[in-house]
Amino acid sequence: MKEVTAIVRPNKMSTTKDALDKIGFPAMTAIPVLGKGKQRGISGELNFYIQPKLLAKRYSTGMKYIPKRLLSIVVNDEDVDLVVKTIIEVNQTAQIGDGRIFVEPIDDVIRIRTGEKGELSLK
Repeated sequence: MKEVTAIVRPNKMSTTKDALDKIGFPAMTAIPVLGKGKQRGISGELNFYIQPKLLAKRYSTGMKYIPKRLLSIVVNDEDVDLVVKTIIEVNQTAQIGDGRIFVEPIDDVIRIRTGEKGELSLK
């Protein structure tokens, strides 16, 4: 099993969720996050409240924290390429700030309610 973690633009969240649901992956965790990368600040992407002092705070490079969404999806190994391809198709605009995808191994997954382990807990 693998965890696919994607950092995407907030305005792409709904489309990403719909695309993943369409290919059979409706379960995910989505968290609003702030971060900075090489994008040098992109305005006009705010769709949730951020404390003004966090948004306006400048650092030595002059960059601001930018709002993004962090998605976490645990999938079977054979499904990784499909999930990653779908996330890229929805979020790739060829503009700075499209995001990142990380794929990491997962040792085990346990469904708390039933005690199911491994791949059974993902179904």
